[in-house]
Amino acid sequence: MGPSCGAQPSCGVPSCGCELGVGCGSAFGGGCGGGCPLSCGSCNLGDPLSLFGETCGLSAGGWVSIGYHSKNLPLFNSHADRVNVHQAWLYAEKEADGSNGLGLGGRIDYVYGVDAQDTQSFGIANNHWDNDWDHGIYGSALPQLYMEAAYGNLSVKAGHFFTIIGWEVVTAPDNFFYSHAYTMYNSEPFTHTGVLATLTASEDLTFYGGYTLGWDSGFEDNGDSFLGGVSVSLTDKLSLTYASTGGRFADSPNGTLEKGYMHSLVADLAVTDSLQYIMQSDLLDTENNAGETVRDTIGLNNYLIYSVNDCLSLGARYEWWNVSADSQGFYGDAAPAGLANVATGDFDVTALTLGLNYKPHANVIVRPEIRWDWIDGDMNALALADNTILEDADDSQTTFGIDTIFTF
Repeated sequence: MGPSCGAQPSCGVPSCGCELGVGCGSAFGGGCGGGCPLSCGSCNLGDPLSLFGETCGLSAGGWVSIGYHSKNLPLFNSHADRVNVHQAWLYAEKEADGSNGLGLGGRIDYVYGVDAQDTQSFGIANNHWDNDWDHGIYGSALPQLYMEAAYGNLSVKAGHFFTIIGWEVVTAPDNFFYSHAYTMYNSEPFTHTGVLATLTASEDLTFYGGYTLGWDSGFEDNGDSFLGGVSVSLTDKLSLTYASTGGRFADSPNGTLEKGYMHSLVADLAVTDSLQYIMQSDLLDTENNAGETVRDTIGLNNYLIYSVNDCLSLGARYEWWNVSADSQGFYGDAAPAGLANVATGDFDVTALTLGLNYKPHANVIVRPEIRWDWIDGDMNALALADNTILEDADDSQTTFGIDTIFTF
């Protein structure tokens, strides 16, 4: 259901033959002739309900994500100790099907909530596109608006679309965890405006290539960059995706410039039918118009996801993120006016997150988690706008979070 994005987890676990009724309440005690244990691997949720459905190739849908986290982690989760509507999302799309000749399609996404300000086109400081659609901590955004044409194995989208870089994405139903990784929020783009071609050379090999107007900008020239990569299935259990972008990422009217190179390498391994391991490595190196380093970061993320059945999955994420001593700062939602010295210095952040996904209904996902963050380095370097990277400005923090996603 989600938009085009980076490599995603595998879905579904083979049934072990224990048939349950609609919903999975019986997986925890009732039904199946006296109860079906969680290790059974079966959970018959039935078909999800659709509010809009599909007509003549056109489809529409969305979700609502409502969550709570005990402490601030300015990685989308910036408003602690309160219940937040993170994403009230609507989308409409038509798939560009090139199997029978030229096919045309497109997509538009709209989001309202506390996540919207992080999803806006904040790459330019002049409030273009959706950058000023705010009121308080809530806001609105149009993170995607593109047309697409397909012919055979080649498709080309033009407009405003999500990045192909990384494993975690903006859209809540497409992530295992409620919280996000430092690499995803600080070292990767969220959206691009431009043109992107996708060539499916075979079932095991896909190429990407295109031109974008920088990072996180709307329909206004904010840069000049390449976006591309390759995805290959090495075996029936292991796939690799390499995605990169290089050039001018931000070139604001006030003269602020950020140019450089960034790549992400994602390995997705099906260890067993139920256990999945994902490794992601990110590298970002940029400079300003004076040749000074703006961002020099490297990160390594590890994910383990175990599917008990279609109703319950368990997950762990361990991340290491390093910011070099010569980094001058970061731009992003923390600095919507463009580049700013909002986080500098030489430090390492490690974070461990343990969580689960529970589906009581085909249209409902509950994602509780507990997260531990540690910082090693110059504490004076951690000021991020009016927050620190960790709320308590200490060298460690424990955070509990939970959200519920209702899809339609």
